[in-house]
Amino acid sequence: MTIHPEIANILRTLPVPDGSPLNPEAMRAGEQVPPLEDRLPLHAVEDLTAATPSGAVPVRIYTPVEADAYGLLVYFHGGAFFLGSLDTHDHVARSLAKETGHKVISVGYRLAPEAAFPAGLEDCYGVVRWAAEQGGSLGWDGKNLAIAGDSSGGNFVAAVAAKAHNDGFNRITHQVLFYPSLDLDFDVDRYASLRENAEGYGLETAGLLPFNSFYLKSGADPADPLVSPVKREDLTGLPPALVITAEHDPLRDEGELYGRRLTEAGVDATVSRYEGANHGFMQNFSWIPEFYRAFEETGGFLNAGAGQ
Repeated sequence: MTIHPEIANILRTLPVPDGSPLNPEAMRAGEQVPPLEDRLPLHAVEDLTAATPSGAVPVRIYTPVEADAYGLLVYFHGGAFFLGSLDTHDHVARSLAKETGHKVISVGYRLAPEAAFPAGLEDCYGVVRWAAEQGGSLGWDGKNLAIAGDSSGGNFVAAVAAKAHNDGFNRITHQVLFYPSLDLDFDVDRYASLRENAEGYGLETAGLLPFNSFYLKSGADPADPLVSPVKREDLTGLPPALVITAEHDPLRDEGELYGRRLTEAGVDATVSRYEGANHGFMQNFSWIPEFYRAFEETGGFLNAGAGQ
């Protein structure tokens, strides 16, 4: 189907990319943060610091309602590895907490290019391990320990799941990936969606390489499965997955390939494509009811009995 008319109206107001060099600091300064009074109210929101092997990592903890115990959901925000923050994705974390009933731990991981691969990944993995170790103080019920992320945060979800499996850390019960960036080899012929959705939908195929070059600045190899998780040869034993994709997204096909490969490896995986949506729709357009449903679908996935 065509792009949702409300999204189309906003896309028409965006400037056409001119190919000029990217300035991370200027782009971060221009990021939008919803006013506090407009954010979804929850029982409690608290900023803490997680002590991890990679250092002290800022986290924001969202408690949806007052209860004796909770499942935990560790969330990695998107932003092409160099944008995004606890604040820019605060509304996403709040909606995840509300619709899943889980206590959400949003991770303020280090950003590229100041901290290229594997810094952000190590921060995210460290916070997952910290959450398991601090379960008692976090009110964890000892059941679900899920991980979720959008776009580049979805890359971290798949990579963290793989690292945990490699390390024999088997506490992660679910992985949830929202329109994930899973293949940093940007040959435009690798996936049909890179050509079908190349221009005019917000995220442009031509911008992927310069965006993600900041993350690869350390000399990271896109063939490394911790850089491009869809390249991992053996996906057996990974946690059950929900992969949410957008019809009009250059990254659509790599996310859906990951879901298919998980299924082929014997992993319980669901791929859910949102028609009429573009990349970033859960951050930018969750006010549209049919797209807010992705949060509700995540809640259904986490509370369906797996990992209980």
